[in-house]
Amino acid sequence: MVAHSSTPPTLEILYPEADGQPMADNTVQFRWIVTIKENLEILFAADPTVFVAGDLLWYPVEGNNKLCQAPDAMVVFGRPKHDRGSYQQWREDNIAPQVVFEILSPSNTGAEMTRKLLFYQQYGVEEYYIYDPSGNELIGSQWVDQHLVEISDIQGWVSPRLGIRFELEEATLAIYAPNGDRFLTPVELAAQRDQERQRADQERQRADQERQRADRLAARLRAMGIDPDTV
Repeated sequence: MVAHSSTPPTLEILYPEADGQPMADNTVQFRWIVTIKENLEILFAADPTVFVAGDLLWYPVEGNNKLCQAPDAMVVFGRPKHDRGSYQQWREDNIAPQVVFEILSPSNTGAEMTRKLLFYQQYGVEEYYIYDPSGNELIGSQWVDQHLVEISDIQGWVSPRLGIRFELEEATLAIYAPNGDRFLTPVELAAQRDQERQRADQERQRADQERQRADRLAARLRAMGIDPDTV
């Protein structure tokens, strides 16, 4: 006789790595998502314990693969930088992302953004920033007394966690790193790198020309019987 267990097998819960939604609805939204995420990566590149991600599904509760959000950008202090298919909080020392960003598009609704706010509030986000490029409007919230409370004056606000500063200019948002460098798009960063390379090349050329002039002068002095090293 073969004994059969009465305990049903435990089914493994799968946590999808995509929610079927596009990362962005338009080029402006996509550019802002990439700019913020990549500049945050640069800002914390030297710190192996800060994880930065964009459009990554975050599952806060083990066993519930329906409860999730994919912030446009998020920063997690206290977690390593390795690649992930999703952020499963119970596998991350139960550390929730401390800072999240959302970039609005025309398809975002008030009800949707309210649901996101309540989700981030419930699961412990400390700072939440929403930027609307079409209206050049920035809304920030910070954790106060178990709630995300809107920051009353966002102009010139410095993020307590990130140290970055927000400035709403006439037509756009400017974000500055703690050292004063402005957040730039990847194209602007590449152009800046090229300019710095050109300046370095020009400095090398000037140094070479000065060395060549000095060598010619030394040669003339030697031809006149003068030791340039004693002049």
